[in-house]
Amino acid sequence: MKKQMWMQASLALVGTAMVIGCSPQPKAVVVPINDKYYSVTPDKLKVKVGIVTGEMTELKVMERVEEGSGRIAAPAKLTGKLVLKNVSTDQTVRLINGKISYIDVAGKPIKLEDNRTEPLLKLSSSYGTADRLDPGQDTTQNIDVEFPAEALKLKRLKDIRLGLSYIPTPYREENLNFPVSIGATAAKK
Repeated sequence: MKKQMWMQASLALVGTAMVIGCSPQPKAVVVPINDKYYSVTPDKLKVKVGIVTGEMTELKVMERVEEGSGRIAAPAKLTGKLVLKNVSTDQTVRLINGKISYIDVAGKPIKLEDNRTEPLLKLSSSYGTADRLDPGQDTTQNIDVEFPAEALKLKRLKDIRLGLSYIPTPYREENLNFPVSIGATAAKK
């Protein structure tokens, strides 16, 4: 009798646990997140420094914002394309890196928030060599770097600077001449 009571109690407990465990859980409310774009004017910039020219195009800033609350879901980023060209006729350029700075109207750098990384670019060429541009060659890099929230304020940002590190080295093309002659030799039998 005791055994039967324990069996019934166990079955009732298992049945209750199944009902409770299988009941639908309340669904979490999914808040839509929208991409908010800021235009950069001008969105195309050309510069020349030393033996390297640079062109930044398709510049824009994007942050992800929670619909309704306006809460920032993903902080602002600067995106675009960077084309670097070696305009020298006799020097190769070894690309090291690039660092983007944001300058305010007073000429001072605008700092990124504490939890964000410095906007550095890893530069490489598109000619098989990892970081070298021979005379006349160019390379295109995608830009996708952190952008300070402070710079989004109206009339706060004045300049975007790209600090470019490279090593110029002499480039020479020379011919090596090997004097030779062709002579007929008798075939051996």
